[in-house]
Amino acid sequence: MTGENCLLCQIISNKIPSYKIYEDDLCIAILDVNGASPGHSFIIPKNHYPIIEQVPDEEMGHLFTVSNKISGAIFENLKVQGTNIFVRNGIPAGQQVAHFMINVIPRKENDNINLQWPPKQLSEEEMSTIELKLKDQIGSVGVSKQTPQIRKQTTPKPEPILDDEDDYFMNQINRIP
Repeated sequence: MTGENCLLCQIISNKIPSYKIYEDDLCIAILDVNGASPGHSFIIPKNHYPIIEQVPDEEMGHLFTVSNKISGAIFENLKVQGTNIFVRNGIPAGQQVAHFMINVIPRKENDNINLQWPPKQLSEEEMSTIELKLKDQIGSVGVSKQTPQIRKQTTPKPEPILDDEDDYFMNQINRIP
Protein backbone atom coordinates (compact mmCIF):
# COMPACT_ATOMS: atom_id res chain seq x y z
CA MET A 1 0.00 0.00 0.00
CA THR A 2 1.61 3.24 -1.10
CA GLY A 3 0.61 6.82 -1.55
CA GLU A 4 1.25 7.50 -5.24
CA ASN A 5 1.97 11.19 -4.68
CA CYS A 6 3.54 10.76 -1.24
CA LEU A 7 7.04 12.19 -0.95
CA LEU A 8 8.08 9.51 1.56
CA CYS A 9 6.68 6.67 -0.56
CA GLN A 10 8.76 8.02 -3.45
CA ILE A 11 11.86 8.00 -1.23
CA ILE A 12 11.06 4.42 -0.13
CA SER A 13 10.76 3.31 -3.78
CA ASN A 14 14.06 5.10 -4.64
CA LYS A 15 12.36 7.56 -7.02
CA ILE A 16 13.81 10.38 -4.89
CA PRO A 17 17.39 10.04 -3.60
CA SER A 18 18.01 9.98 0.13
CA TYR A 19 20.72 9.33 2.69
CA LYS A 20 19.54 5.90 3.81
CA ILE A 21 21.12 4.69 7.06
CA TYR A 22 18.97 1.60 7.66
CA GLU A 23 16.51 -0.62 5.80
CA ASP A 24 14.61 -3.84 6.43
CA ASP A 25 11.36 -5.39 5.14
CA LEU A 26 9.14 -3.05 7.19
CA CYS A 27 10.92 0.30 7.31
CA ILE A 28 13.74 2.56 6.26
CA ALA A 29 15.65 5.20 8.17
CA ILE A 30 17.02 8.25 6.42
CA LEU A 31 18.86 11.38 7.40
CA ASP A 32 16.78 14.57 7.33
CA VAL A 33 18.41 16.88 4.78
CA ASN A 34 16.94 19.86 6.67
CA GLY A 35 17.46 18.40 10.13
CA ALA A 36 17.46 20.19 13.44
CA SER A 37 20.99 18.89 14.06
CA PRO A 38 23.54 16.66 12.29
CA GLY A 39 22.24 13.09 12.36
CA HIS A 40 18.52 14.01 12.60
CA SER A 41 16.86 10.86 11.27
CA PHE A 42 13.43 9.68 10.18
CA ILE A 43 12.23 6.10 10.70
CA ILE A 44 9.54 5.50 8.08
CA PRO A 45 7.29 2.47 7.61
CA LYS A 46 7.35 1.13 4.05
CA ASN A 47 3.57 0.76 4.14
CA HIS A 48 1.74 4.06 3.70
CA TYR A 49 0.02 5.12 6.93
CA PRO A 50 -0.92 8.81 7.14
CA ILE A 51 -1.11 8.91 10.97
CA ILE A 52 0.03 6.86 13.97
CA GLU A 53 -3.45 5.48 14.70
CA GLN A 54 -3.37 3.57 11.39
CA VAL A 55 -0.07 1.77 12.05
CA PRO A 56 -0.63 -1.84 13.26
CA ASP A 57 0.67 -2.48 16.80
CA GLU A 58 3.27 -5.07 15.71
CA GLU A 59 4.67 -2.70 13.12
CA MET A 60 4.67 0.17 15.63
CA GLY A 61 6.73 -1.93 18.04
CA HIS A 62 9.25 -2.66 15.29
CA LEU A 63 9.49 1.02 14.29
CA PHE A 64 10.28 2.06 17.87
CA THR A 65 12.80 -0.79 18.24
CA VAL A 66 14.59 0.53 15.15
CA SER A 67 14.34 4.09 16.53
CA ASN A 68 15.97 2.91 19.76
CA LYS A 69 18.85 1.26 17.86
CA ILE A 70 19.38 4.37 15.74
CA SER A 71 19.36 6.54 18.87
CA GLY A 72 22.07 4.30 20.33
CA ALA A 73 24.14 4.55 17.14
CA ILE A 74 23.78 8.34 17.22
CA PHE A 75 25.01 8.43 20.84
CA GLU A 76 28.01 6.25 20.12
CA ASN A 77 29.08 7.69 16.76
CA LEU A 78 28.13 11.35 16.89
CA LYS A 79 29.12 11.86 20.55
CA VAL A 80 25.87 13.57 21.56
CA GLN A 81 24.48 13.86 25.09
CA GLY A 82 20.84 13.09 24.29
CA THR A 83 18.20 12.46 21.66
CA ASN A 84 14.59 13.49 21.23
CA ILE A 85 12.40 10.76 19.79
CA PHE A 86 9.01 12.02 18.74
CA VAL A 87 6.13 11.88 16.29
CA ARG A 88 4.30 14.75 14.64
CA ASN A 89 0.80 13.33 14.33
CA GLY A 90 -1.54 15.51 12.23
CA ILE A 91 -1.19 18.94 10.66
CA PRO A 92 -1.77 20.90 13.93
CA ALA A 93 1.14 18.90 15.43
CA GLY A 94 3.47 20.01 12.63
CA GLN A 95 3.14 16.97 10.33
CA GLN A 96 3.96 18.19 6.82
CA VAL A 97 3.73 14.92 4.86
CA ALA A 98 0.75 12.57 5.20
CA HIS A 99 2.96 9.55 6.00
CA PHE A 100 3.71 8.50 9.57
CA MET A 101 7.34 8.71 10.69
CA ILE A 102 9.41 8.85 13.86
CA ASN A 103 11.99 11.60 14.35
CA VAL A 104 15.26 10.94 16.18
CA ILE A 105 17.06 14.22 16.85
CA PRO A 106 20.60 14.22 18.27
CA ARG A 107 21.02 16.69 21.12
CA LYS A 108 23.96 18.47 22.72
CA GLU A 109 23.92 20.92 25.58
CA ASN A 110 23.17 24.49 24.40
CA ASP A 111 22.30 23.37 20.84
CA ASN A 112 19.48 25.96 20.63
CA ILE A 113 16.87 23.39 19.59
CA ASN A 114 13.74 24.42 21.45
CA LEU A 115 11.17 21.72 22.16
CA GLN A 116 9.82 23.52 25.24
CA TRP A 117 6.36 25.03 25.64
CA PRO A 118 4.73 27.13 28.32
CA PRO A 119 2.67 24.97 30.69
CA LYS A 120 -1.13 25.27 30.56
CA GLN A 121 -2.80 25.34 33.96
CA LEU A 122 -6.15 23.56 34.15
CA SER A 123 -8.62 23.58 37.01
CA GLU A 124 -9.28 20.43 39.03
CA GLU A 125 -12.66 20.16 37.30
CA GLU A 126 -11.11 20.40 33.82
CA MET A 127 -8.50 17.77 34.71
CA SER A 128 -11.16 15.42 36.13
CA THR A 129 -13.36 15.82 33.04
CA ILE A 130 -10.47 15.04 30.70
CA GLU A 131 -9.39 12.10 32.86
CA LEU A 132 -12.89 10.54 32.74
CA LYS A 133 -13.29 11.06 28.98
CA LEU A 134 -9.92 9.48 28.23
CA LYS A 135 -10.35 6.59 30.68
CA ASP A 136 -13.70 5.70 29.10
CA GLN A 137 -12.35 5.81 25.57
CA ILE A 138 -9.08 4.02 26.32
CA GLY A 139 -10.92 1.28 28.20
CA SER A 140 -12.84 0.42 25.02
CA VAL A 141 -9.91 0.27 22.57
CA GLY A 142 -8.77 -3.20 23.54
CA VAL A 143 -5.50 -2.35 25.24
CA SER A 144 -4.48 -5.21 27.48
CA LYS A 145 -4.15 -4.32 31.14
CA GLN A 146 -1.68 -7.17 31.62
CA THR A 147 1.89 -6.17 32.19
CA PRO A 148 3.94 -7.22 29.16
CA GLN A 149 6.63 -9.83 29.73
CA ILE A 150 10.00 -8.13 29.82
CA ARG A 151 12.89 -10.26 28.74
CA LYS A 152 15.68 -10.50 31.24
CA GLN A 153 18.86 -8.72 30.23
CA THR A 154 22.11 -10.58 30.47
CA THR A 155 25.18 -8.85 31.80
CA PRO A 156 27.76 -8.46 29.04
CA LYS A 157 31.30 -9.66 29.61
CA PRO A 158 33.52 -6.72 30.42
CA GLU A 159 36.05 -5.90 27.75
CA PRO A 160 39.55 -4.70 28.55
CA ILE A 161 39.73 -0.95 28.97
CA LEU A 162 42.00 0.58 26.34
CA ASP A 163 41.37 4.23 27.09
CA ASP A 164 38.46 6.48 28.13
CA GLU A 165 37.12 6.83 24.57
CA ASP A 166 36.98 3.07 24.03
CA ASP A 167 35.46 2.32 27.41
CA TYR A 168 31.90 1.36 26.54
CA PHE A 169 30.74 1.24 30.14
CA MET A 170 31.91 4.78 30.84
CA ASN A 171 30.23 5.99 27.65
CA GLN A 172 26.98 4.47 28.88
CA ILE A 173 27.38 6.05 32.33
CA ASN A 174 27.96 9.44 30.70
CA ARG A 175 24.61 9.08 28.86
CA ILE A 176 22.61 8.83 32.08
CA PRO A 177 20.90 12.19 32.69
